[in-house]
Amino acid sequence: MKKALSSPDLNRDAKLQAFDRLLTIMDELRENCPWDKKQTLESLRHLTIEETYELSDSILEGNLGEIKKELGDLMLHLVFYSRIASELKAFDISDVLNSICDKLIERHPHVYGDVIANDEETVKNNWEKIKLKTGNKSVLEGVPKTLPALVKAIRIQDKARGVGFDWEKKEQVWEKVEEEMQEFKKEFNAEADDSINQEKAMAEFGDLLFSLVNYARFIKIDPEEALERTNKKFIKRFQYLESESTKAGKKIEDMTLAEMDVYWEKAKENDEWGMKNDE
Repeated sequence: MKKALSSPDLNRDAKLQAFDRLLTIMDELRENCPWDKKQTLESLRHLTIEETYELSDSILEGNLGEIKKELGDLMLHLVFYSRIASELKAFDISDVLNSICDKLIERHPHVYGDVIANDEETVKNNWEKIKLKTGNKSVLEGVPKTLPALVKAIRIQDKARGVGFDWEKKEQVWEKVEEEMQEFKKEFNAEADDSINQEKAMAEFGDLLFSLVNYARFIKIDPEEALERTNKKFIKRFQYLESESTKAGKKIEDMTLAEMDVYWEKAKENDEWGMKNDE
């Protein structure tokens, strides 16, 4: 059996003390703070989702200070859930940590066992196969139902790929994108808008998006991150338009599209807004 390599962690005691400090503070808040005493697993849920998105924003911005802060917020939530569960006599933080440790050891037989895996792809494939052996009826069971649709498409495709259900070449995927584009366009070839079958058009548009996500995966682009970067780019350009038109004494709602385009083009070229040569 292989043994995991380990290196001395000179800060291990400090890390354990910091975690113990958080556990102590959580206990004190749960027992003494009216707000913390009132919280339930359900009431924390939407706050955790919000904190996760804030962490995602910090990562995209490359702001390490904010990443540290948001990780702390999420860590608090994990400890909070575990504290509530211990009150329900379901589990506590030690059960949570031991559970993930056991799962990591089980799903890394190339580190803790005799399996050979010399590349990332083999590791991912082994991971999905192990999950099937340990009770999962489908490789897709691990995809949360409440994930945003775009993220869910990425995860579905990743998991299907893990058991070999995938295209062989990116050119095949692009052919599928073009095929779905043509099928989508057919739904809008009718002469009158009221003759369009909206349900069918929506289905074809969904197929097109799914195939684009698939192609992005083949060329190693995270479509969620790509779209979010475009969202941020649009916001910055539009806010530049708003700011500069206001300085010129114009109301954006009274401007023509051609007038707006002048500011839009300036926003794309403006270094201050990070848009230079960014088409």
